[in-house]
Amino acid sequence: MTANDPFARLPEAATFTVTSTTVTEGSALPPAQLSGISGVPGGQDVSPQLSWTGAPEGTKSYAVTVYDPDAPTGSGFWHWAVADIPATVTELPAGAGDDTGSGLPEGAFQLPNDARASRYIGAAPPAGHGPHRYFTVVHALDVDSIGIPTDATPAVLGFTMAGHILGRALLTTTAETPGR
Repeated sequence: MTANDPFARLPEAATFTVTSTTVTEGSALPPAQLSGISGVPGGQDVSPQLSWTGAPEGTKSYAVTVYDPDAPTGSGFWHWAVADIPATVTELPAGAGDDTGSGLPEGAFQLPNDARASRYIGAAPPAGHGPHRYFTVVHALDVDSIGIPTDATPAVLGFTMAGHILGRALLTTTAETPGR
């Protein structure tokens, strides 16, 4: 766990592996994963490609979240949340988090992020605010469906799934917007 780890206060969970062909652990996000909606130069709001392996036995579904704990809000910023990914699915293509969720498997759905859009919104740290961390997490769950409405917030997803998490796979990236 890193300093100011947003997962440090959550129940312990087994770890498994998440990788990506579009983002790299510990590296800066490429332009495609930055926010075009917020006007970040080169930003395209494309959700990253994700693949995961080694989920704990008993996994019945997955949820995926992308969270910036360093946003100057007091509560961070949720960029993406997907629930009810079937246990048979172990990969999401780049761009799965578009406006229609076209790359998501049947039954999975996107929750409204903190911009209130049910899609992926890329990184857009305030200019001069310093580096922000982006936690992309695949949560292995012990239920087929987490049972929340499609208009719930990512925080409600996190609260509801807290007692159902069998494992957690984490990929941490960064982004920074230079000062003005």
